[in-house]
Amino acid sequence: MLTLYLTPDTCALASAIALEDAGLAYRIARIDFARNEQRAPAFLHVNPKGRVPALVTERGVITETPAILAYIAQLRPAAGLAPLDDPFAFAELQAFNSYLCSTVHVAHSHRMRGYRWAREPASFEDMQRKVPESVGEGFHLVETGMLRGPWVMGERYSIADPYLFTLAQWLEADGVDTARLPRVLDHRARMRKRASVIAALSRERPP
Repeated sequence: MLTLYLTPDTCALASAIALEDAGLAYRIARIDFARNEQRAPAFLHVNPKGRVPALVTERGVITETPAILAYIAQLRPAAGLAPLDDPFAFAELQAFNSYLCSTVHVAHSHRMRGYRWAREPASFEDMQRKVPESVGEGFHLVETGMLRGPWVMGERYSIADPYLFTLAQWLEADGVDTARLPRVLDHRARMRKRASVIAALSRERPP
């Protein structure tokens, strides 16, 4: 059985939703950031990067959200979570997820993890002030040029949708003006009604 290492309220939620969408059996291993479990030897043995998500498979560990999502889609092709029969369309899907990972999520991380890029408290404060703008710009591009229809890729739901939904849940905390993002908010609202999302959210926290 697959094991998904996650922490609530992180990008690991996207992988959990995709696992639910695919109908794959998996168990959850929670990592408590408050107790610094991401730096514990036991978890570093699983993922030396000290971050979630990490997906343990029978062949080894997969890290990084875009890679995990692509693996899930390919592991259960019948679920139709990616255009696996169309190399160009699949590359477009990967480009979207890579943008969320390398640009939007990184901009969000400057709000609470400035220590990754600087040492001085004044630098942290400056990064935090920039977040509403930098995250807002990322989502504005999604809103106006990348979100193609009711779902990210158009009419067909895919592994890009759980990822967008997960990051969109942090918009208000990031101070982004959501009035400029009606399509992103509509997507988020529809995602919240999906059975896979409800199930993943209920499973990510201990009973």
